[in-house]
Amino acid sequence: MISTTVELRTVEGTQAAMGWGGGHTIVVDRPEARAGGLGLGFNGAQLLALAIGGCFCNDLRYVAEEMEVELGKITVSVTVNLEGKPLLATSATMTVSCEALDGSDPRKIIDKAKAITAVSNSLRQGVPVAIEMADADERA
Repeated sequence: MISTTVELRTVEGTQAAMGWGGGHTIVVDRPEARAGGLGLGFNGAQLLALAIGGCFCNDLRYVAEEMEVELGKITVSVTVNLEGKPLLATSATMTVSCEALDGSDPRKIIDKAKAITAVSNSLRQGVPVAIEMADADERA
């Protein structure tokens, strides 16, 4: 099994959070004037869309390398639809185009990436999420 862990903490002087994993960081916030948000970073729906699309961009590169095809430009657009109260993601649509530099049809690369992409496939299968309260000494 492979595991990854990210951490998030409040950004001092704001109600936003800074998240990090390894040497990479990102700011998470709510839109301005929503529950103390200042619009300093991505909201949860945007992060979900970025996870779906970002994972797929990487998978296109993995598949292309495996197939010994060099890719040029990749364009991915992801729309996440939310409904209800509480607000839940009800669907996501990803539109993909990529250029095979050898002139071949990239459809095979896209189809293979679709079969192996971790984030989209995990969501489709309904990955369980546990939410647990930290011990008192971990909350400081």
